[in-house]
Amino acid sequence: MFLFSRNISNERKKDLQVFQKRAGIRFKNLSLLDCAFKHKSSVKKHNDSNERLEFLGDSVLGLIVASIIFKQFQNYSEGDLARLKAAIVSEDSLAAIALDLHISEYLLLGKGEEMSGGKAKKAILADALEAIIGALYLDSGFKSVEAFVGRIIRKQLQLVVEHRRYEDFKSRLQEVAQRRFKELPKYTVEKTDGPDHDLTFWVSLYIAGKTFGPCVGKSKKDAEQEAAGLACKHFNI
Repeated sequence: MFLFSRNISNERKKDLQVFQKRAGIRFKNLSLLDCAFKHKSSVKKHNDSNERLEFLGDSVLGLIVASIIFKQFQNYSEGDLARLKAAIVSEDSLAAIALDLHISEYLLLGKGEEMSGGKAKKAILADALEAIIGALYLDSGFKSVEAFVGRIIRKQLQLVVEHRRYEDFKSRLQEVAQRRFKELPKYTVEKTDGPDHDLTFWVSLYIAGKTFGPCVGKSKKDAEQEAAGLACKHFNI
């Protein structure tokens, strides 16, 4: 049996109750949920952080997402399912879900990490979400966490499928461009905007005398993928 018991202040308990209401979940052991928000920079002992819960949550999340898309996309090949799953459990997708759940408001960080904008870092947000999933699995079992995950990924799953984010347009375009046009695509960052921890990128793509974009993304890679997607559509690739 997984034993987990720590003293939590009344103020912290109130905060965690608000989070549970927002997230539509209920913990029997609040210490588990509290630990899920503890970044390694906020604790003295390594095992007091959320990293072990994150490890567990990553596996639980992967299984649930695989099961959902296996049932929902019956015409997809194994390769398509693998790419779709990777896009849904990616750092970008999980961070977006974490923001929707206001996870940043409950994170516990060390002073240095917090001063450097840690509460807005995608990796920290994504890790905390996985830790919450691991904590809920330990606290309430598989059915409860399965319902929670199914609910919170619905929006991201729709976005990934609608925008075909699981497809690697850059690789596809490069392979065909070399053969068809005897040249490689050229990507140019037209501009960036926003603070360092939350930049937005505008990227244009040049290939075969044509320009695609600029396309916008929260990372250079995302913007490049969007531009490559436009080119693939134009050239029927």
